[in-house]
Amino acid sequence: MTSTDLNTFVTFAYLASAVIYLIAFVAARSKSQLMQWAFRLVVAICAVHGASILYRWYESYELGVGHAPLSNLYESLVFFAWTIVVALLVVRTAFHADFVIVAGLPIAFIIMASTFLIDSSIRPLIPALQSNWLVAHVVTCFLGYAGFTASFIAAVMFLLALTSPHVAQHLPPSKLLDEIVYRSVVIGFSLLSVGIITGAAWADHAWGSYWSWDPKETWSLITWMVYAAFLHARLARGWSGHRTAVLSVVGFLCVLFTYFGVNYLPGLHSYF
Repeated sequence: MTSTDLNTFVTFAYLASAVIYLIAFVAARSKSQLMQWAFRLVVAICAVHGASILYRWYESYELGVGHAPLSNLYESLVFFAWTIVVALLVVRTAFHADFVIVAGLPIAFIIMASTFLIDSSIRPLIPALQSNWLVAHVVTCFLGYAGFTASFIAAVMFLLALTSPHVAQHLPPSKLLDEIVYRSVVIGFSLLSVGIITGAAWADHAWGSYWSWDPKETWSLITWMVYAAFLHARLARGWSGHRTAVLSVVGFLCVLFTYFGVNYLPGLHSYF
């Protein structure tokens, strides 16, 4: 069995666990024993997912390539999906918010399923990626993206709750959703900041310049500025509720464009 085969198993396991979690959530909420087993199942699948990433790293050494599995679109999608599930588990544990896992698992499944359409072969690193900064930069950026994903999920639920009282009564309390939106952004923003700093160090090592206004660099900065505006509005202006929820959604759209959209633009990050 290869890491790709393991990822295929993980993909459909996420789908199955999402269905089980949804049934448990609708049937009896957090008091259900099925809900507890569903949570343990997600933890187990996440562990297998992490193991598959480490196994691919091992496979690369077996092939004589030897690099962290973070160097192309396939590997980054697999890692991104894993960080999202980790973020969902952290939020669920911190806030006892099973609804975050119910809403977030389909996102992880879709990301993993999309890898079926991408070349999964392990290839040697191009010279620009042959740096110890690679792991630090990519890991911190994607952990930041995962935090923003959790914030986005809670923000969408908050905005849905505003549509009507009937919808709101089936969703968690607005105060809880608002707190998750804020806390997740704080963590995501901190990690993205570290990611941008390590990326600048990597750029200086690879191309001799800390900043080149490459499309991905530029949109990373735009994303950082949107979330900086979120934190400024929250802490300095006292914004909360629907206004910060909207900012969270806007920020996440910037994250998606930074990750996917700029790949269609020429630049130093075109290897993704």
